[in-house]
Amino acid sequence: MESALTARDRVGVQDFVLLENHTSEVAFIENLRKRFKENLIYTYIGSVLVSVNPYKELEIYSKQHMERYRGVNFYEVSPHIYAVADNAYRSMRTERRDQCILISGESGAGKTEASKKVLQYYAITCPASEHVQTIKDRLLQSNPVLEAFGNAKTLRNDNSSRFGKYMDIQFDFKGAPVGGHIINYLLEKSRVVHQSHGERNFHIFYQLIEGGEDDLLRRLGLEKNAQQYQFLVKGNCPKVSSINDRNDWKIVRKALSIIGFTDDELLNIIASVLHLGNVQYGGEDSGSAYITTETQIKYLARLLGVDGTILKEALTHKKIIAKGEELMSPLNQEQAASARDALSKAIYGRTFTWLVNKINDSLAYKNASVIGLLDIYGFEVFQNNSFEQFCINYCNEKLQQLFIELTLKSEQEEYEAEGITWEPVQYFNNKIICDLVEEKFKGIISILDEECLRPGDASDITFLEKLEDTVGGHAHFLTHKLADGKTRKVMGREEFRLIHYAGEVNYNVNGFLDKNNDLLFRNLKEVREQAQKKKDIYIYTAATQFKNSLAKLMEILMSKEPSYVRCIKPNDAKQAGRFDEVLIRHQVKYLGLMENLRVRRAGFAYRRRYETFLQRYKSLCPNTWPNWDGRLVDGVSTLVKHLGYKPEEYKLGRTKIFIRFPKTLFATEDALEVRKHSLGMSFSQKTKYRKMRQSAIKIQAWWRGILARREAKRRREAANTIRRFIKGFIYRHQPRCPENEYFLDYVRYSFLMKLHRSLPKTVLDKSWPTPPPALIEVRHICHESVISTIINYSRCELRDYPFLSFTGFRALEQKMVASEIFKDKKDNYPQSVPKLFVGTRLSEFSDINPKVQQALGNEKMKYAVPVTKYDRKGYKARNRQLLLMANSAIIVEEAKLKQRIDYSSLKGISVSSLSDGMFVLHVACEDNKQKGDVVLQSEHVIEALTKVAICADKMNSININQGSIKFSVAQGKEGIIDFTSGSELLIAKAKNGHLSVVSTAE
Repeated sequence: MESALTARDRVGVQDFVLLENHTSEVAFIENLRKRFKENLIYTYIGSVLVSVNPYKELEIYSKQHMERYRGVNFYEVSPHIYAVADNAYRSMRTERRDQCILISGESGAGKTEASKKVLQYYAITCPASEHVQTIKDRLLQSNPVLEAFGNAKTLRNDNSSRFGKYMDIQFDFKGAPVGGHIINYLLEKSRVVHQSHGERNFHIFYQLIEGGEDDLLRRLGLEKNAQQYQFLVKGNCPKVSSINDRNDWKIVRKALSIIGFTDDELLNIIASVLHLGNVQYGGEDSGSAYITTETQIKYLARLLGVDGTILKEALTHKKIIAKGEELMSPLNQEQAASARDALSKAIYGRTFTWLVNKINDSLAYKNASVIGLLDIYGFEVFQNNSFEQFCINYCNEKLQQLFIELTLKSEQEEYEAEGITWEPVQYFNNKIICDLVEEKFKGIISILDEECLRPGDASDITFLEKLEDTVGGHAHFLTHKLADGKTRKVMGREEFRLIHYAGEVNYNVNGFLDKNNDLLFRNLKEVREQAQKKKDIYIYTAATQFKNSLAKLMEILMSKEPSYVRCIKPNDAKQAGRFDEVLIRHQVKYLGLMENLRVRRAGFAYRRRYETFLQRYKSLCPNTWPNWDGRLVDGVSTLVKHLGYKPEEYKLGRTKIFIRFPKTLFATEDALEVRKHSLGMSFSQKTKYRKMRQSAIKIQAWWRGILARREAKRRREAANTIRRFIKGFIYRHQPRCPENEYFLDYVRYSFLMKLHRSLPKTVLDKSWPTPPPALIEVRHICHESVISTIINYSRCELRDYPFLSFTGFRALEQKMVASEIFKDKKDNYPQSVPKLFVGTRLSEFSDINPKVQQALGNEKMKYAVPVTKYDRKGYKARNRQLLLMANSAIIVEEAKLKQRIDYSSLKGISVSSLSDGMFVLHVACEDNKQKGDVVLQSEHVIEALTKVAICADKMNSININQGSIKFSVAQGKEGIIDFTSGSELLIAKAKNGHLSVVSTAE
C-alpha cells in the first residue's frame, strides 16, 4: 500500500487512517476529491473499503487485476474491491470461520455493482470442476434475474435495487463455490401500481414488452407497446435511453434457463399483473362498481388458472361475515380500484419471494463454509418519506449499530492480542433509536401493529395520535403537535420526525396502516390462493416480519467475520467526474465514516506485522541491511531506533509495530524514496543478475524435477509391492501361482530370518518360531541340525546313533540333560556318552513279578533298572528294582512293593564325583510312612539319575559330592558314606560306622 505514499500530495492517502488531521471532515472529503479526480475510486479506513461510484467504465476489473490481488496481503497492493473479496476468502480458508461482506450506501452509490464484482472475482479465481462451473453460472446468473424482478429506474439510479438482499456463497473444503442461499428483505411492492414522475416499474415488465417474441406476447395477450398498460405509464417514463430493455430481456431469458425456470412459471404471472392494471371500472346509479373490460378478465382467468366469474365477483365485491353468515357487499369504484391494486401488489410480492426460493433450491448445498454478501439499501431521505423509507432507515440504524460495535470490538481485540493498552472510545450509541422503533409494546412498530389489528375506525391519523401519546416525550421523536412554532412551519400535520444517527427525517403517516397490513378482502385472498395452488408462494412480510427478519440477519452477521464496503454517490446527475461536496458530506455523515475513522485512530494510525515492516524499510539501517538474522522484533527495534523514533511515536506488540502519527510514517517513506536511488544498480549489473537468477532457477527446476521423478518412481514401486502383497495374501491358501508367489516367498524369507535371529539355545528349548505350512519340515530339519551341532560339540559321533526317530530325539534330549548335569563333574560320565539311554534295563518286563505288575495296575512305567539297596543300619546289600512312574519312584523286591517315593517328597539326589554307581535319594520324613533316605547303587547310574531328574523335574537338585555324602536315618539319625579311589570297587561298613566305598579309576 505504501508504494503510492510519495504521491500523496496529488492523489491523497490510500488509507484515511493516515490523514494527519483525521478529525476534520473537510480533510476527509478533500482526500476523497483528490483520489476521485485521479480515478482512484477506492480508499481504505483501516480494513473498511470506501468506494465512490465513477459513473463510467474503468480498466481495473480485468482478469489480470484479479490475479494481481489473488493471495496477496491486504495492504500490499492498492485498495480495491478485489482485495476485500480475496481477504475474506483467505480468512475463510485459513481460519475456518465464516465471513460476510457488508455493502451499504444510498441508491446509485454502486452497491449492486460492488456485489457483482465480488461474485465475478470468486467465479474467476476459485477452483472449478464441471459441477462447480454449473454452480458458478447459477450464482452469476441469479444477479440479472433478481435485478429484473427487484430493480427499477428511480430518479437517483437507473438500476436501483428496490429490495434488500443477503446472499450466502457456499464453498467446499477445496475452496470451490458449490452453492448459495439468498434472503430478500422488504420488496417495494407499491411500485407495481404507482411510480413517481420520472421513475419506472420493475425492469421485468418493460423487458417482456420490448424483448418478448411475438408468439410469446400473443399467448400472454400482450402488445409490444408499454404505453398500453396503466401500471407502466404512471411515471411517464416507459423508455430510458440508458437502458436497453430488448438486450436485457435476452440476458434474463438465458439466466432463467440456466437456473432452471420455464417460461410458464413466471411470465404468466407477470402478464397477469399487467392485465390487472388494465381492469377498468364503471359506476352504477347505486354507486356499485362493475368491470368494463371483459377481455382482461378472460386473460386473467386463463393466465392465473382461476374461474373468471369468481375473479370478476372478487374484484367488485367484498365478503363480509356477520353473525356466522357470509354476505357479499358491493364495492364502489374507488374501493374496487384499491382492491385491484392490492391484489396486483400481493401477487407480485409473493411471486418475487417464490422466485428467490426457486433460485435457492437450484443452489442448495449442505455443510459448506460461507461468505455472506449483504447488498442492502442505504439511508434514504426524500421530499416525502413513507413506510418504505421508515423500514429502510430502521434497517440502516441496526446496521450502523452493528458496524460500530464490531469495529470497536475488532479494534479492541487486536490491541489486546498485541499487548497494547486500549483506551476506551466514546461514540454515539444509536441503540436508543433502535429501541424507539422496535421495543416491545412501546416501540413504533408495536404501536403500528396494534393500530392495524384493533377493532374500530383505525386510520393513519389515529396511529399518529397513538404515537404522540406513547413516545411523545422521547428525545428522538417529534410531531407537528409536539414541535415548537418554528418547527411547525416546516413540518406537516401528518408527519412525525425521527432524529436518526445520520440526521433528521420526516415521515408522512399516510399509507402506513395499509402498507403494513397489506390488506386483501377475504374473497380476493381466496382467488389468490386458487391462483397459487401450483406454486410455492409464501406470504410477504410487513413491519413486524421485517423486524424479525432483520433480527435474524443481525444474528447471521454477528456469527461471521465481517468486512465492509461503504459506497458513495458523487452526484445526483449520474455524471462522470462530477464531485458534489454537499451530497458527499451528507453520505459521509450517515454512513458513519468519520465515526469509524475516529475509532480506528483512537490509538495508532498505522500497524503492520514485523516481517512486512522490516522487509520494506530494512535498507534504511546498516544493521538490518541486507538481511536481519535475529528475531523480527529485535530487528524492528533496531531499525526504529536508528530512524530516531521517539518512545511516544510507536509501540511494539507481540507480532506488529504500531505507529501513532502519520507524519512518522511519511518521514520513513520519504527516507526510503531517497535510499532507493543510492541502491540502484547499473544496467549491466542488472542484466548479469537477471541472467544468473534465471540460470539458478533453471538448475533448481531441473534438480527438483529429478528429485520429484525419483520420489514418484519410489512411490510407484512401493505401491506395486503393496498390491502384490495384498493379492498374495488373498491367494495364500492356493497352490503356488503368479498371484501368490511373492507373498509365499516373503513369508518363508521372514520365517527363516526370524529363526536365524532367535535360534533355540538347547535341545530342550521348545520355543521355536511357528513356521508357515510349507516350512514345517524345515523346522524339523533345523531342529535336527541344532541337535547334531550340540552332539558334536559334546564330542559325540552321529554314527554311534541309529536313525533319529522320535524316540531317538527323546533319547538325545535326555543325553543333553545328562551332559548338563554330569559333564566334567563325574568321572564315569564319558563312558556313558556312547551308550544310548533306553526305556528299561529289564528284559521286556519279564524281570518284574506279575504280582508287582498287578499292583501297579494302569500306572504307566517310564523307566526300570535293577539296583542294589543298602540298609541304613548295617549297610547290608539287597537286590531290588527301581521303577519310575508318572508321579513316584517305586522300589520293588521280587513280588513285593517295598517303598514308594513321591516326587513331591523327593528333596534331592546326592552322588559322588568318582566312577562308582552309588547315589542317595533324600526323602522328606514328615510322616512315619517314610523310613528316611534311600541308599542305592546301579551300574547305569548316569542313565538312572538322568531319568529320575527328568521324571521328578529335579535337574537342579542333583548334588555331586567329593569325599562323603551325609544322609538321614530313621528317628533323626544321620549316616555318612565315604568315597575313596582304589584298584577295585569295594563297598563295606567301616570301623567308624560309616559306609566306605572304594571306587576304581577308569
